Amino acid sequence: QVLLVESGGGLVQAGGSLRLSCAASGRTFSRYAMGWFRQAPGQEREFVVGITFTGRSTYYVDSVKGRFTISRDNAKNTVYLQMNSLKPEDTAVYYCAARDTILPPTTADEYVYWGQGTQVTVSS
Repeated sequence: QVLLVESGGGLVQAGGSLRLSCAASGRTFSRYAMGWFRQAPGQEREFVVGITFTGRSTYYVDSVKGRFTISRDNAKNTVYLQMNSLKPEDTAVYYCAARDTILPPTTADEYVYWGQGTQVTVSS
């Protein structure tokens, strides 16, 4: 069982930055591939970025490449999402997710554990 808790969301102007954190419980965090998803009102939950259990490989959706950076600290059981150059279209609830596998899946139904989400709002 893994409990995930996101933090760091908020309201920011376009062009600004936010850093999301996802703290995980359990001693086996380093075994889990992690992903960040987002869901805007009326839209499906979409994959944003994933990271392998070692942290050596990352995978980004095209719309955030060059602006968002995922990282993880397995000693702290935490994964981070640094979001720069934010745009109004980045507004959504952001979720972290975990699965006991090597490569991070890119579809929501492949993840086993989810956080409660954190709201990110980017004003124009």
